[in-house]
Amino acid sequence: MTTSQQIRFWLIGLVVALIAVYLLRAILLPFVAGMAIAYFLDPACDKLEKWMSRTVATSVVTLVFALLIVLASVLIVPLLIDQLSQFLTALPDLFNRAHAKLLPYYASLQQRFGLPDLTELADMARTRMGSGLTWIGQTLLNVAQGGVAIANLLSLIFITPVVTFYLLRDWDRIVTQIDGLLPRQHAAIIRGQGREIDRTLAGFARGQATVCLVLATYYATALMIVGLPFGLVVGIAAGLLTFVPYLGAIGGFIIAMAIALINFDTWTGVIAVAAIFGVGQIMEGNVLTPKLVGDRVGLHPVWVIFALLAGGTLFGFLGLLLAVPTAAGIGVLVRFALSRYLVSPVYLGRAKAASAPVPPLVGIDRPEAE
Repeated sequence: MTTSQQIRFWLIGLVVALIAVYLLRAILLPFVAGMAIAYFLDPACDKLEKWMSRTVATSVVTLVFALLIVLASVLIVPLLIDQLSQFLTALPDLFNRAHAKLLPYYASLQQRFGLPDLTELADMARTRMGSGLTWIGQTLLNVAQGGVAIANLLSLIFITPVVTFYLLRDWDRIVTQIDGLLPRQHAAIIRGQGREIDRTLAGFARGQATVCLVLATYYATALMIVGLPFGLVVGIAAGLLTFVPYLGAIGGFIIAMAIALINFDTWTGVIAVAAIFGVGQIMEGNVLTPKLVGDRVGLHPVWVIFALLAGGTLFGFLGLLLAVPTAAGIGVLVRFALSRYLVSPVYLGRAKAASAPVPPLVGIDRPEAE
């Protein structure tokens, strides 16, 4: 088979796979979710497998993970829903209190700089806020109707654990079988790029998930300690949204500071809230991210944001789950293609390309004879 025929074969396979994902997107969610959880838990199973069989290790890890989810659902979710409901109910009152509190400051600024009347700004803000809430409600309705309807919700609850268990139990066997199907001529290169994708994905997905959980716990606990109203909701949201670069920290800080300015009578509470987010950013930038994610992941924040938005737009919640693995794979393959392009005749010319050194294959520990 010539190179052009191989390229045609893999392009056709890619197109068929994308069409299949699009057509089956309504039922793929529990399977993709199970695969993601199995990938996340596989290292724990590998460690336990040293002392017990793979099946027993899988059972233990799956049971512990399920118990943690149930415990979080019983202890945290009801409180979170209650605070979120209170927050939505209190929004009009918060807006009116902010209006009353900021009016004296704005009046002086209005006289000095000739700013528009505060009533106009208030009406504009109410209109924007109403439009935003309408958009959020419509988005949630579309999600519920499109991908996370009752049937899919039930499939997530009942099918995902089963898929997770069997994938986790047979993970190494599946990897071995896939390796056996690789074209022999290019097996070493494909293995190398597969290892690099795994390293990138593990560093970002597993590491960033741990960072999000740590920050969510820290922000929620610290904000509740200083007495910030709705501190649990704001803290958990700020921590979990750290998965989207900059969104969690900036959004959480703005919302928390707004609530603090409205509710606290002195500057002590406001400064405490600002200090909490400052310490959180120091922890994330200097301790958590370097230790848990690493500085060689190779996923640029803009690329991650684009991948999440594109995946969510094309495939809904399923696309969000597929976004980061796809972004990691594309990033690794693009870097590999660029490394080959920089020593190719297209870039150097035929004469220089013949004498140019071939770059090492990233992810390959040693040459493999096929």
